Amino acid sequence: MRRHLVLAVLAMVAVSVALESTDAFRNGQLAAMAYFGIAAGGLTVLVGLNGQISLGHGAFMAIGAYTAALMLRGENPLPLAVVLVAAAAVALAAGALVGVAAARLHGPYLAGATLALAVAVPGIPLHFSGVLGGEQGLTVRVPAVPDWFADAVFFVTGQDPGRSRYLGYVGWFCLVVTFVLLANLARGRVGRTWRAVRDNEVAAELAGIDLGRARVLAFVVSATCAGLAGGLLALSARIAAPSGFTLSLSLLLLSAIVLGGLGSLPGALVGAALLTFLPQLATTLGQDLGLSDVRAAELAPLAYGLVTMLVVLFAPSGIAGWVRRRRTSPSSSPVPSGRHET
Repeated sequence: MRRHLVLAVLAMVAVSVALESTDAFRNGQLAAMAYFGIAAGGLTVLVGLNGQISLGHGAFMAIGAYTAALMLRGENPLPLAVVLVAAAAVALAAGALVGVAAARLHGPYLAGATLALAVAVPGIPLHFSGVLGGEQGLTVRVPAVPDWFADAVFFVTGQDPGRSRYLGYVGWFCLVVTFVLLANLARGRVGRTWRAVRDNEVAAELAGIDLGRARVLAFVVSATCAGLAGGLLALSARIAAPSGFTLSLSLLLLSAIVLGGLGSLPGALVGAALLTFLPQLATTLGQDLGLSDVRAAELAPLAYGLVTMLVVLFAPSGIAGWVRRRRTSPSSSPVPSGRHET
C-alpha cells in the first residue's frame, strides 16, 4: 500500500504538470485517457486476472453515463462526487445481477451473454425516450468549477482553470484512486483467488475457493469501474447518447487490454493511451500527406489494426509485458577468453 500511495502521488504531480502545460484540446484528450484507463483497468481484472471474457463492458459504461446525466439535470444538481459515486453504484448493482446470472457460464457462452448485453442496453433509451432522450440522448451540464479548487490552482499556477482542465483533474484523480484499489486487490488474497480460478478451476475448488463467488466479485469490480468511467465520459462529452456505447466500444476496450497486456494495470493505461492518441495521430498524418479530412479520418482504424497485428505477432504478452520481459531478462554474458563454445 505504501508503494502504491507513493506512485499515486507522483502520478498526480506528473498529471498536474501535463494539464497545466497544455491547451483545452489536450486537456480533453487527457480526460478521455483517464476514463478509458478506468474502464480498461476494470476489464483487465475481469479478463486477465479472473479469466472471464466480457464483450459487454460498454453497456456498464452506458449505465454509468445515463445515471450521471439524470442526476445532473435540474436547476440544483447534486455535487459531482455524489454523481460519480452514484454512477459507479448503479453499475455495481447491474454488474451484480449480470454476474450472478453469468457465474456458471464459461468461454464463448459468457462472451455470447455479454455480447447480448452490449447490443441490448444501447436500445433501452429508444424505448424510454421520454426519460432517456431517445436517439438524441441527454445533454449533460458540467458543474461549475468549485471555488476552492479554482483558488488552489490559481495560487499554484497563477491561472484560472477552465472546465476542461477541471474535468482532467477529476478524471485522473478517479483513475489514480481506482488503480490504487485495484492494485491492492490484485496483490492481495482476492487477487490470488482470482488467479487460482483462472488457472485451474478444479484445483481452486479443491482448495476451498467458491468459484461462483469469485467470478461474481470480479464481475462486480469490473462493472463498477465501467460505471465510473461512463460517468466521466458523459461529463467530458457533455452528452449521454446510445451512439456512444455501441458494441464497438466494448471491442475497443477489449483490444486495448490485449495490446497493453492482460492482467496488467500499466498495460491497461497503455491501451487507454493508444485508444486516445493513436486515432488523432493517424488522422494528422493523413492530412499532412495531402489526404482529405474524410480519408484522413479513415486511417485511424487502419492504424489501430496494424498496431494490433504487430503487437500480437511480436509481443504476445502485450506492450507492458514486453517491456517487463526486456527489463528482467538476463543479459547475455560474453564467453571468457581461452574457452570456446561447442
